[in-house]
Amino acid sequence: MIEDSSLSLKGQFLTAMPKLKDPNFFETVSIICEHNSEGAVGIIINRIHSALSGKDIFKELNIKYTPKMANIPIHIGGPVHAGEIFLLHGPPYAWDSCLMITPYIAMSNTMDVLESIAAGKGPESFILSLGCAGWSPGQLETEIKENAWLTISAVNEIVFNVSVEARWDETMRSMGVDPSFISETAGNA
Repeated sequence: MIEDSSLSLKGQFLTAMPKLKDPNFFETVSIICEHNSEGAVGIIINRIHSALSGKDIFKELNIKYTPKMANIPIHIGGPVHAGEIFLLHGPPYAWDSCLMITPYIAMSNTMDVLESIAAGKGPESFILSLGCAGWSPGQLETEIKENAWLTISAVNEIVFNVSVEARWDETMRSMGVDPSFISETAGNA
């Protein structure tokens, strides 16, 4: 359990090691949005819903949308709260409810930002997702000790400018790790 806020993983990428076979997290990259004594919450940034797009979300919420926003991808943010919308975005940050994750990445989920995105006037960089990932107190720390995850500071270029398919590899490479050489077994030197 986290006692000292300086040990928080908020603003870090959580990158799944190959040995993590849980289909919800296999080869995923999540950004940790909050991490404290009550647990952790993150959003997976490299999974896309194959059957949903922006128009489906906007129609469900009765939000008018421009044709160019109809086909924006909807991400699978995680297995928790799978019916709830989570929006990772860059500037601007002046929405009704905006949680800063890093100095350049925020999370919002209010109607004002969704309506702006639908109208093509929202943040230039964003990921619209359904669901999130969650860990109970001490669970994430235990999983990291068991070699299920690697962590590194989140990089907004990876979140918003790298293709979804390449985000896991790119995150590993940003740590100086060649994904093709990663072992599925843990050990101590």
